[in-house]
Amino acid sequence: MTNKIVVHTTCGSEADARRIARHLVELRLAACVAITPGVLSTYHWKGAIEEDQECALTIKTRRDLFAALAAELRKVHPYEVPELVALPIVDGSPAYLDWMDAELQPPVELP
Repeated sequence: MTNKIVVHTTCGSEADARRIARHLVELRLAACVAITPGVLSTYHWKGAIEEDQECALTIKTRRDLFAALAAELRKVHPYEVPELVALPIVDGSPAYLDWMDAELQPPVELP
């Protein structure tokens, strides 16, 4: 098990996705954000079933940065309740994992 995670969110436009991605990378809360446009989402919202085209964002970061990343994402995300799901990176290419560390903020001590 590594200390790396992938955080998933979606948003309603490519412009919002690009803005969020750039913001998180500039703050070094994300080493990389991959944007996948054209995702069709079906969900319950305020008593109705909705279906929308969205962009999926795959955010690569470390576990110790999750709280700061989540707080920042909530500030800049246009949704009332943005998706915010973190999944562990169990293993990976050592070179890629080292690159992630080099691109992220220094480690934060977890409580």
